Amino acid sequence: QLQLEESGGGLVQPGGSLRLACAATGFSLDLYNIGWFRQAPGKERERVSCIGGVGPGSGVGIINYADSVKGRFTISKDTTKNTVYLQMNSLKSDDTAVYYCNFKHQYFTREYWGQGTQVTVSS
Repeated sequence: QLQLEESGGGLVQPGGSLRLACAATGFSLDLYNIGWFRQAPGKERERVSCIGGVGPGSGVGIINYADSVKGRFTISKDTTKNTVYLQMNSLKSDDTAVYYCNFKHQYFTREYWGQGTQVTVSS
């Protein structure tokens, strides 16, 4: 059964850190472009970061970040655990949102979303 399970959200003070995890079961990460998105109340969902799959083609393994999180967030993946992470440091109140992981196959029309995890940055 194909499944994504997110974890790691919570309440943190400004300047604090959290690490989100998205564990995939039923398929391998290798040929998927993986992204972290977030959606704050009343705002559209936005992409925070992404990492390209390892299959041949453009964007292989390329990592990108939204300008608002550059230098503070780090995306990574552990293929042995089939898990993707988003390390978030120096958190700000503007980072408060529900965070979602997204897997999109590099070649086929297959796309999966995590269930979302709430991140709240507040003193």
